[in-house]
Amino acid sequence: MDFLRQLDIVSPQQLRTPITVIGCGGIGSPTVIALAKMGCTEITVYDPDHVEPHNLPNQLFRIEDCSRPKTEALADLAKLLTGTGVKAMVEAVVSQRLGGLVIGAVDSMVARKHIWDNCIRFNPKIPLYIDARMSSEVCRIFSIKPIDPEDVRFYEGTLYSDDEAVEESCTSRAIIYNVFMAASLITHQVKTFLVHEPVSRELAFDFKTLTFIHSS
Repeated sequence: MDFLRQLDIVSPQQLRTPITVIGCGGIGSPTVIALAKMGCTEITVYDPDHVEPHNLPNQLFRIEDCSRPKTEALADLAKLLTGTGVKAMVEAVVSQRLGGLVIGAVDSMVARKHIWDNCIRFNPKIPLYIDARMSSEVCRIFSIKPIDPEDVRFYEGTLYSDDEAVEESCTSRAIIYNVFMAASLITHQVKTFLVHEPVSRELAFDFKTLTFIHSS
């Protein structure tokens, strides 16, 4: 693709950094497409799930993708829209040796804590870990340097149990404009890091009021 109109924002060379996206649902699927559209060429995606009909309204899959592994369907879509080859891993992240930028887009605190404890924490091969969380119409994005003790202490203070989380009604968990905005904020954080600009450690956006409720 021709990236002429963004060359003064980020260069193709900077976008060659390996990126791993964990979770290909409401946040992960549009994020992968946004990263590929921006010009990232080394994208790996992990998710053990298959596309189901209830995923279609708020995840970036086609009707014909139903029953297919999410990672494979997403890789095909990225290839179709951008020409970028995405590496599809039809499996959960358990203790894989991850490297490069890592984006967490999972939907439970148990999964987040497991990924953090077993793959991210103090991993010198991961310069930045981005954890995106969605609760109804509020999105929170944490951008953490896994080898920075201060970042580690801050992030671990946000890891509560699923029992402590506010349980949303199954009909109020996500809507398509939320996930597009979340993908945009995540992709912005990736770009900001790659061009060596200061990255916000926490972003929180309320879609209902269209306001940032926290940025640091």
